[in-house]
Amino acid sequence: MRKERIYVCHTFYHVYITVLKECNRKPEDRGGATLLLSTMSNNFGNLKERAIVSGLFEQVLTFEEKEESFFPQLAKHKKDRGNIVVNMFHRICYTKKLGKLQQPFVPVDFKEYGDIYVYCDSDPIGYYLSYKKIPYHAIEDGLNCILHYDTARYDNRGHFELKAKFSAWNLIFIQNGYGKYCIDMEVNDISCLKYPCPKYIEVPRKQLVEKIREEDKELIISIFMENPKSLLEQIEKSGENKETGEKILILSEPLCDLDTRERIFKDIVKAQSENALIFIKPHPRDLLDYKSKFKDEIVIEGQFPMEVMNFIPGICWDKVISVLTVTDAITCAKEVVFLGRDFLDNYEKPEIHRQNEYI
Repeated sequence: MRKERIYVCHTFYHVYITVLKECNRKPEDRGGATLLLSTMSNNFGNLKERAIVSGLFEQVLTFEEKEESFFPQLAKHKKDRGNIVVNMFHRICYTKKLGKLQQPFVPVDFKEYGDIYVYCDSDPIGYYLSYKKIPYHAIEDGLNCILHYDTARYDNRGHFELKAKFSAWNLIFIQNGYGKYCIDMEVNDISCLKYPCPKYIEVPRKQLVEKIREEDKELIISIFMENPKSLLEQIEKSGENKETGEKILILSEPLCDLDTRERIFKDIVKAQSENALIFIKPHPRDLLDYKSKFKDEIVIEGQFPMEVMNFIPGICWDKVISVLTVTDAITCAKEVVFLGRDFLDNYEKPEIHRQNEYI
């Protein structure tokens, strides 16, 4: 029997958008999707169990997707030999081998599904689906992420049009709408993109939020947070014995090396007013120990997308501060500060984080 649809998610944010998309369906059309959680770059903790309990999905499975470094036989194909013809030959070999080597770790038969949705097809799952010649839908990895970092163009600098043709013929693979078996790619806002792709389709994420019902907000909170009341209690308790001004939330990010990262966020904290109550929300992939390094600040426990806080009644930050994380979707704050790449220039070489300028 053919199954309805499957979502391949690599991050909490991917799951969040998936939940929004499913909640946008009519109640009678829900419950037929499979949620596939890739463990390649993210630890989802007990999100799987909460997603199962929610009843929103028919199945919730994990996928032990493997990075290229897991397969040492691929290394010889990644060397730059200074000749585009030779390099392209090795890239063709690499493309087919990476897809084939992923086979033993794939827990489902994708051919059984009517629709396949992949958030990050630059990861091995994109190579696998192309190797198996299975059509799929791509979805923008983060909010307007191509605007800030067009990975397809950056990763394929030099002779891009030629490489795009090779990808369209399924000889090599290019992510974000350039693969032969990518049917289309959902992006938040086509108008802001410098390099359009024929397969881009616009699906504004703001509209996904606006269309969900009140009861679905409670469902979303239950999927991502074990005890949402504890966050409110943490915020309220933290201010009990301190004369505070603003309540400020700083969003951590896996930037630079750990020492530089610590310096970045200590500088951000230092720049705030002395009587502000500072909270830090660690990024799920950020390995810096904020509790030991930031003992005077309040570190929020639990892993969940920042957007989930929009649905928790009673949460309103005076200010939310981010370096590179796009904050356009945050509505539970009076002020949102996006420091951006100009700020990061002070801590690392611009070419490391200004990728679109080098396309």
